[in-house]
Amino acid sequence: MNVDNIKMGKMHESWGGTSAQTITLGVTEACDLRCRYCYMTGKNSNSRMSFETAKKAVDFVLSEENGYFKDKESVIWDFIGGEPFLEIELIDKICDYIKLETYKRGHKWFDSYRFSFSTNGLTYDTPAVQKYIEKNKRHVSIGISVDGNKVKHDAQRVREDGTGSFDDVTRVVPLWIKQFPDASTKATFAHDDLIHIKDSVIALWDMGIKTVAANVVFEDVWEDGDAEIYETQLTELADYILNNELWSEYSVRFFDPNVGFPMNKEELYRNYCGAGHMLSIDHKGDIYPCIRFTPFTLNNTNGYKIGDISNGINEDLIRPFRNLITKNQS
Repeated sequence: MNVDNIKMGKMHESWGGTSAQTITLGVTEACDLRCRYCYMTGKNSNSRMSFETAKKAVDFVLSEENGYFKDKESVIWDFIGGEPFLEIELIDKICDYIKLETYKRGHKWFDSYRFSFSTNGLTYDTPAVQKYIEKNKRHVSIGISVDGNKVKHDAQRVREDGTGSFDDVTRVVPLWIKQFPDASTKATFAHDDLIHIKDSVIALWDMGIKTVAANVVFEDVWEDGDAEIYETQLTELADYILNNELWSEYSVRFFDPNVGFPMNKEELYRNYCGAGHMLSIDHKGDIYPCIRFTPFTLNNTNGYKIGDISNGINEDLIRPFRNLITKNQS
C-alpha cells in the first residue's frame, strides 16, 4: 500500500502556512447557542466591537508591517464571537475597510489574505451571510461546527432554552459543502458523550464532511473509566474504517499518524501553541496573545493583556511566549 494515498488522520494544511499572520478580531460576545462545553463563559449582548474600534485595530495591525509582522507575507483575519455571523453587517464593513486600506497603503497583504470564520451555522443561509460569501468568495474560509450524530450534537450544542440545534445546522450543511468542497468540522468530546465518538464521526462522514478535526476538551471534566470508553470507541471506529476501506478518502484527527512516536528535533524546538505569534484583539481594542487569554474566556477574571491598539504591544509581556518551545515545557 502506498502510504501517500492514506488520508486518514491527516488534516488540511492551514492557508498560508507559517508565512501567514493570524489576527483574531473579537467582534461580539453574543451567541445564539449555549453549548455546554464552551470555554466562553461570559456570553452577553452588550460587548460588541464598534466600527471605529475595528478601524483603529486594522490601522494598528497594518502599521506594524515592518515591525511586529515584518516576516509575514500573508494574513488571516479571523472573526470570532460569540457567534460572529450575528454581526455580519459590521464584519462586512470591516472587510471593506481592510481591502481599501491595504490597497491605499500598497500593503503586501493587499491580495494575500483570508477572512476566516468558525460559526454554529444557524444563520449561514441568511441573505446577509450569503451576500457576504459571494462578495468575498476568493478570500473567505468558513468552518461550521457540527458535533456528530443528532443525539451527541443536541446534548451539547443547545439554545438558551435547552433545545438542540442539530436539525437547523445540518439543514445548511449541503449548501456549505457545495460552496466549500474541502470543508471540515471540529467535533468536541467530553465525559458525557465519549460513547458517541464512533457513531458521530461516521455520521459526519455520511453528511459529506470528509475531514473531521475531532478532539477532546482540555478542561478537567474526566472521570475514572473514561479512558477505557475512549479506547473502545476508537478501536470500533478503526475496525469500521478498515472493514469499509475508508482510509484514502476520509480522515479524523484521532488517528493522526504521528501520535505515539518520539518527537524529532524540529518538533521539539517549536511551540504548538500560537500565542506570541498570533494576536487577539477584543471589542474594546485590548490586545492578547490569543483568544484564550481574554477575560471573556477566563470566567471574566483578569486576562493576560499585552497591549492595546492605541499604545501598541508591550514586548516584555510577549517575550515569554516567543521563547516557549516544546523542549522547555517537557
